[in-house]
Amino acid sequence: MDIRELVKPKINPNIPQISPGDTVKVNFRITEGDKERLQHFQGVVIRTRKGVDGGSFTVRQVIYGIGVERTFPFQSPMIQGVEVLKHGKVRRAKLYYMRQLSAKRARLKERRAKVTEKAIPEEWETQSPQAS
Repeated sequence: MDIRELVKPKINPNIPQISPGDTVKVNFRITEGDKERLQHFQGVVIRTRKGVDGGSFTVRQVIYGIGVERTFPFQSPMIQGVEVLKHGKVRRAKLYYMRQLSAKRARLKERRAKVTEKAIPEEWETQSPQAS
């Protein structure tokens, strides 16, 4: 008997498709005593992990020159939402080398989005060249 048969992970619907190199803003609930509040954590995804428990992703942020990493489970109900700010162009699955880089060298190039729309706007197509 496998644990996958017993427990089916329920992925949080507030988490979009993310990959290493993406800059994300994670909004999650913090409980302090009897109060709850939202806290934001913005940084670069340095790894994603898939597993029997649903997997997790790790976000790295540099605050006042000190690197802070936080790991979030994909199935956590405490995550209110994840917003992808930009997609980074990387060639590795795990970006652990970012830990040794200084601020300017740690910047990633942005990945180009695939062009799905026409390059020529429709209003240009309706105008004929003889109209002038």
